[in-house]
Amino acid sequence: MALEQTSWPMSVIDQIRILIIEDHVLVREAMALTLAQAADQVVCQQASNASDALAMLEENPDCDLLVVDLMLPEINGFSLLGAIARRFPDVPALVVSALDDRESVQRAMKAGASGFVSKASPSNTFIAAVRTILAGGVFTPETTSPDSGNRNRRTSQASQVFAERFQLTVAQGRVLELVAQGKSNRDIAEFLGLSEGTVKVHVSAILRSLGVTSRAQALVMIARAGLRV
Repeated sequence: MALEQTSWPMSVIDQIRILIIEDHVLVREAMALTLAQAADQVVCQQASNASDALAMLEENPDCDLLVVDLMLPEINGFSLLGAIARRFPDVPALVVSALDDRESVQRAMKAGASGFVSKASPSNTFIAAVRTILAGGVFTPETTSPDSGNRNRRTSQASQVFAERFQLTVAQGRVLELVAQGKSNRDIAEFLGLSEGTVKVHVSAILRSLGVTSRAQALVMIARAGLRV
C-alpha cells in the first residue's frame, strides 16, 4: 500500500541511508518498498544475515538506521544488536519482529535497540517508528497487541489444564503454549533459549501424548480446547 509523502527529520540532508537486515526476501523487499514510497530520499540496502550486515557496516559505517529482525540465521538479532552497540554505537537500530512478546521487546531494548515494531503492525506504525528514531527518539509499542495481557493469562491457564490432561511435562507444556500461538520451532527455540532440535523432540513427544500424527491435527485439538490465540 502506497503511503503519502511525509516530512522527515530536518537534520537529514540529501539521503536517508537505511540497512534492512532480514532473512526473508519478500519481507525485506516489502519494507524497502514501504520506506521508498514514504520518502524519495530514502536509500535502502539489504542483508540476509548478521555477518553480511556487519561486513557492510565495516565497509560503510555512514548509515542512518538499521532495521533488524530477531530471527536471523546463525547469529540471532539479539546478538547482532549487542555487536552493533559495541562496534557502531552511533548507528540506531529498529527491531521489526514477529517475536513481539513483552519479554522479547524488553530484551531487544536492553540489547541496544532504539525501537521495536511487531510484524503484525500496519505500515504506518513502521514509518512512525523510523521517523521517531531518525529524529533521535525511542519508539516502543504501548502494548504488544490489543488486550495481549488478558489473552496471555487466559492462554497460560488453558495451557496448564491441557498439559495436565495429557500428562505433559512442564517443558512440553510451555512448548505447547507457544505452538498454540502459531510460533515455529525456530521461534520457540529462540524464545526459550533451546536448540531447534530440542524443540523438535518436545513437539514429537507432545504429538504422541495427544494421540495425533501432525502439528495440524494438534492445532485442531488446541483450538477446540480454547487454547489457540
